[in-house]
Amino acid sequence: MPQITVDYSQELADDFDRPAFARALHTAVVDIAAAKPPACKTQFRRTEDTAVGDDTAGHAVVHVTVGLLSGRTEETKARLTEAVLDLLRTHVKPAGDLALHASAEVRELDPSYRKYES
Repeated sequence: MPQITVDYSQELADDFDRPAFARALHTAVVDIAAAKPPACKTQFRRTEDTAVGDDTAGHAVVHVTVGLLSGRTEETKARLTEAVLDLLRTHVKPAGDLALHASAEVRELDPSYRKYES
């Protein structure tokens, strides 16, 4: 915990500094949501197809989901979501006329969440 997933359009592969984003995001999660640095895990998933409305060209999407154990206030979750969006503004620089649609959410992990490390 936290479990972080970043879905992004393949058009952003060269325009998204993923390692720097992950480092900055982990710092934000530690500072805002009191997570422990070694517990922060981020997975990036590049998506091949993006459609916005009826348009399939000229758009790129980034969506970040941060899964936290329960107990954070709504204010904390909102602050973290805003921090994620600020970090996306810094680390995603789409080339050309590509329209970027960026979003983020912080959600609570289900009480059934378990993990192991080996």
